[in-house]
Amino acid sequence: MALTGLDIYKLLPKSNCGECGAPTCLAFAMKLAGKKASLEECPKISDEAKSALGEASQPPIKLVTIGIGDRKVELGNETVLFRHEQTFYHQTGIAIEVDASLSEGDIKSRAEKIKGLAFERVGMCLDVNLIALKDTNGNADSFAKAAETASKASGMPLILMSSNPAVIEAALKSVADQKPLVYGAGSENWEAMVNLAKANNCPLALKGKNLEDLAALSEKVRATGFNELILDSGARELNQGLADLTQIRRLALKKLYRPLGYPAMSVASSDDPMTEIMEASVYIAKYAAIVVIKGSETWEALPLVTLRQNIYTDPQKPIQVEPKVYTFGAVNETSPVLITTNFSLTYFTVAGEIEASKIPTYLVIVDTDGTSVLTAWAADKFNAAKINAALKNSGLESSLKHKKAAIPGYVSVISGALEDESGWKVMVGPKEASGIPAFLKTAAGSWAN
Repeated sequence: MALTGLDIYKLLPKSNCGECGAPTCLAFAMKLAGKKASLEECPKISDEAKSALGEASQPPIKLVTIGIGDRKVELGNETVLFRHEQTFYHQTGIAIEVDASLSEGDIKSRAEKIKGLAFERVGMCLDVNLIALKDTNGNADSFAKAAETASKASGMPLILMSSNPAVIEAALKSVADQKPLVYGAGSENWEAMVNLAKANNCPLALKGKNLEDLAALSEKVRATGFNELILDSGARELNQGLADLTQIRRLALKKLYRPLGYPAMSVASSDDPMTEIMEASVYIAKYAAIVVIKGSETWEALPLVTLRQNIYTDPQKPIQVEPKVYTFGAVNETSPVLITTNFSLTYFTVAGEIEASKIPTYLVIVDTDGTSVLTAWAADKFNAAKINAALKNSGLESSLKHKKAAIPGYVSVISGALEDESGWKVMVGPKEASGIPAFLKTAAGSWAN
């Protein structure tokens, strides 16, 4: 049962020293109960209190890492049910299944193909994270070779999927240093699987027959002192999988039920690619830390990584680009100057239209905290003073023969004030980005004169 703020307060020093950042010990206790503070922030807490509060101060969902280096995947440590309450932090790991019984050449080819599933969207690289290597014939030697081949060909973290501890042990001899996820600890083999995960410092996935069986299995494993766990309720029907993921998240966050306080995973089971994508999409939204699919085509991966990016974007912090001067083409001293905000979607929309015009152009990006043109103008973040400051910091005055710049048509109302403040001649550009190529071609001579 979760401790209340008053329960925690009784164990604190009650000195109200303020060194933890909270005005009183009671305030700190309330923050600790709400998982908004760490026990280590109190410099005067006793060892006895630390021992008593240690469990209560742990995050409701443990952070678990698969892989090493730049390709490592961090999962869990989420604190809310709904992202608008705060945000989601660790994106769902998307894993693509590879049959370990394939030939070495086919495994290498498939692994390289999966590695290549990376896409650039609004300045961010979206990619598939894991390869789920599935044991289909129980041959330990061939599984070990397949794991080594897939790891070397892709450089990606692996999920070693087998219920046979001997098969997992053989694979770990080849790839344990890459910290793969050992998958398939159930009621019959959990002790051997835990020993393998412990000995090789790898996380372990527990697979239950249902949610109750999973919780009981988790209790047994936790009793051994090992808690680098990923949970799979075993559900393969979409409605049951969704229900289990939601229950795991609610029990972990709302009830602090420790046996289920770990990242959860799902396996999309449909053989129809379109249905499989739909299933995976539901699991990404609610609340899979890992989702395993079979499809490895671009059209199958792209919607999933795009959906994931949308869900895991901080709703309180829009995606934005660095505010500075961007150049397109071989710009010179007579090239046009356009101005817009640093909202990522605005920038890439405008940039695409400038590139389509094939006219070398300067684009001055103003820092508006990642908001779009009209939103920034309404919030007084895209005004004459801020645009003037961006123009001065750009250094364009010293490299151009002209002092002319164009602002978006929707904010034409600030053109006069901007001219007065900056000394630049302000032109009013099109309201929509689609009008930029025609505008640049029509007004090309204006910048040269």
